[in-house]
Amino acid sequence: MISLTYDLHIHSCLSPCGDDDMTPANIAGMCALKGLDAVALTDHNSSKNCPAFLAAAEEYGLLAIPGMEINTSEEVHAVCLFPTLEAAMDFDAYVYGRLIKFPNKEEIFGRQQIYDGNDCVCGTEPNLLINATEISFDGLWELVRSYGGVMFPAHIDKTANSLIANLGFIPPDSRFRTAEVKDLKKLHQLKREQPYLENCRIISNSDAHYLEYIHEPELTIQAEERSAAAVVEALARGLQERRRGEKVPGND
Repeated sequence: MISLTYDLHIHSCLSPCGDDDMTPANIAGMCALKGLDAVALTDHNSSKNCPAFLAAAEEYGLLAIPGMEINTSEEVHAVCLFPTLEAAMDFDAYVYGRLIKFPNKEEIFGRQQIYDGNDCVCGTEPNLLINATEISFDGLWELVRSYGGVMFPAHIDKTANSLIANLGFIPPDSRFRTAEVKDLKKLHQLKREQPYLENCRIISNSDAHYLEYIHEPELTIQAEERSAAAVVEALARGLQERRRGEKVPGND
């Protein structure tokens, strides 16, 4: 087992709420500067900047994981990560076909820029990516696993676009084994109110939309090896993958 510092929820300038400086190469450079080991690009309902991000991350020696932050039909945000770029892009095509189409108005929502391997704009996304999809949270675990990936609900402690805020509870038949908490001071209260979380790995990511908000290398996850597939499987197995020495949010 190896220990990896991580930030697994980062937005690029493809997300309309992402800063224009959040280009794939800039994100990779900042993650390397901070000393992170494993990082993931997770734009809203899209993985289209993942090819450029993985290429840039490779130059910096970073372990980069392709993904997206999906917005379900219930307006619940969930992070989806994949072991390969091919799997992520296949899932991207599936999600885009089920995105509720509404033209993006850049002056209101922001630009949605797609970058190439030279860190140059090569296109824009015309449909608003922060819209909901026709994909329900119920069944999302199985759907993402069918692509070889893993899903975990995003920022479950937030008062908007989170599993608990939008559904009011964690469905007892849920399959996810990892959950993301933004404010770790809320973790103990969350576990009291939502016993399902007692059996979950809890992670904390930046959800960064600006370069300066990318996490410092403070928390770690343990994986069988230094690969996207190993991190995905560690998250899929949740608590079973914890080992001595792993820094667990809320247990400092």
